[in-house]
Amino acid sequence: MTASSTADPKGARAHARAMGSIRVAAMPTVPAGSVAAPPAGATAATMLWEETIAAGGYSARELGRGARLRLEDIHGDACAAMLVFNAERPVERLNIADTVKVQWNAYLAPGSMLLSDMGRVLLTLIEDGAGTHDTFCGASNASSNAARYGSGDNFGPHPNARDRFLLATAKFGLGRRDIHPCITWFKGVRIGPEGETGLELGPFAPGRAITLRAEMNIIVVVANCPHPRDPRPAYSVSDLRASAWRGPVTPPDDPLRNASPEAQRAFLNVDEYFQR
Repeated sequence: MTASSTADPKGARAHARAMGSIRVAAMPTVPAGSVAAPPAGATAATMLWEETIAAGGYSARELGRGARLRLEDIHGDACAAMLVFNAERPVERLNIADTVKVQWNAYLAPGSMLLSDMGRVLLTLIEDGAGTHDTFCGASNASSNAARYGSGDNFGPHPNARDRFLLATAKFGLGRRDIHPCITWFKGVRIGPEGETGLELGPFAPGRAITLRAEMNIIVVVANCPHPRDPRPAYSVSDLRASAWRGPVTPPDDPLRNASPEAQRAFLNVDEYFQR
């Protein structure tokens, strides 16, 4: 039997270096500015993050105030479950209940804010080419995936969103107690007149995208796993593109900031935070 080329340190080093030029469909682009086609409004110099997140994959990034984050449902069946934290004090994080309650609306659209549990705006949805999002159902877990697909652990063929969140948040020193209720992009849930849950899970036309604006320094965590209410027996989800770039901080006369008394108050809370 021929010995493996990685059986000694020199062979392992040569093998590792030979792999450096290999590209696969789902992986980060480093540096982000080397992406072949930056999103509209971005340039190579302003790019912060460029990554294709595979089906069942996850990622997380720290983004500065003013950054733009674009998520694209490349093939029409992505399911982007998202957590958001204040990067400076991660004890402050996305609060879905307040996001819905304060804005008097559970259905997100351009101008909708993602609010923290401190009453501050973490992100604002500034462009929405999808229109199907979910603030109700949360993320899949190992038990729900095992019941539907036969397995649901992190290292099997059917990983779940909550355990993907654990892997991602661990990179920032966070743990299980920090996994809060998420928002899910590209999969819609609407509540009917009798309280019934209406699902809009696709698959949809490819290329739908949303753009968010960071109103604080944030940590964004994304898990691309099937929606917990997806009735399909197969593990059905497709690649997700994440792109982020530097942008200006929201000015006082921004129309979305001044769209409602609730928005004005939430942005004033952000202003006060950055005056410290």
